[in-house]
Amino acid sequence: MRVWIDLTNSPHVLVMRPIIELLRADGHEVRVTARDFAQTLQLCARFGIDHTAIGHHRGEKLSAKAAGLAQRSGALVRWARRNGRFDLALGHGSNDVSVAAALLRIPCSTTFDYEWATVQHTVNCRLAQAVVVPQAIPPERLARYGAVPKLGRYAGLKEEYYLADFEPDPAIIDELGLDTSEPVVVVRTPPEVSLYHRFEHDTFGAVLAKLRDAGAQTVVLPRTPAQREQLREAGGFILPERAIDAQSLIAYADLMISAGGTMNREAVALGTPVFTSFEGRLGAVDEQLIADGRLLRLTDPDEVVIAKRSRAADGDAARVRRDPRAFAALLAAPVGGL
Repeated sequence: MRVWIDLTNSPHVLVMRPIIELLRADGHEVRVTARDFAQTLQLCARFGIDHTAIGHHRGEKLSAKAAGLAQRSGALVRWARRNGRFDLALGHGSNDVSVAAALLRIPCSTTFDYEWATVQHTVNCRLAQAVVVPQAIPPERLARYGAVPKLGRYAGLKEEYYLADFEPDPAIIDELGLDTSEPVVVVRTPPEVSLYHRFEHDTFGAVLAKLRDAGAQTVVLPRTPAQREQLREAGGFILPERAIDAQSLIAYADLMISAGGTMNREAVALGTPVFTSFEGRLGAVDEQLIADGRLLRLTDPDEVVIAKRSRAADGDAARVRRDPRAFAALLAAPVGGL
């Protein structure tokens, strides 16, 4: 079987990495296309994922996104025609590959774990032949996208699948010059280019100021060059210049604070205390994690305590590791599974 996987954002590299490895181990040919956005291409290089870079992010305005969808989907169609017939196309919320696959009549699966990205899901769910989501998302929330007849639902978090074989590497400590005898805080900035979340984050900004004024070892992972420049001008933060082993960093951190989603759930999966400052509409996955006490919602900067965490009760016993083959099987549903 010839499989095409399209990666449009940094987390998608992590999600699809074990899928790529499983498919290739089973003798399938896998070709990868990737969009030049955030750390997507850098992460492909770090994980040794051969890929063809096609297109870039066009900006946050709906008109720009529509133009970007049309242009990149067209470029993907041309690339695919040059590279022979594919049996299956896969994407993590990639509208581009869903459109291109539909035009080329290639069976396609899409996956996501946040149900309120309305524009994205209206395209993907209607064009794809399979829609793979966590069991936490009630099917009725996906009905307006036409997804219900196509649903494949998995237990737990997607992070528990792609981190199943993960063990933290202490090299990240030396790489960033961290002192593990003192608290280490990791911060992920808001996704200001996403339509579902507009960024004027008073609480988030106040937390950053608190961490800086307290002199905490704060590693900030910005999403955009503009965010990086603002943080550099503010001073007092550790700003990695390239894509790093963020999962090892989170595992060794004493606290994680993020306005986004994937890194929050990575912290949950790795047993690191984590606050979410997301101010958009909560998805079902985060609702469940908050209800279970595995994710804390940040509403007041005073809630943030800068201290070493006790690791006596932490460690591998707290981790849930799920077989990525089960995830891959759901994605392969349009061709009868693996």
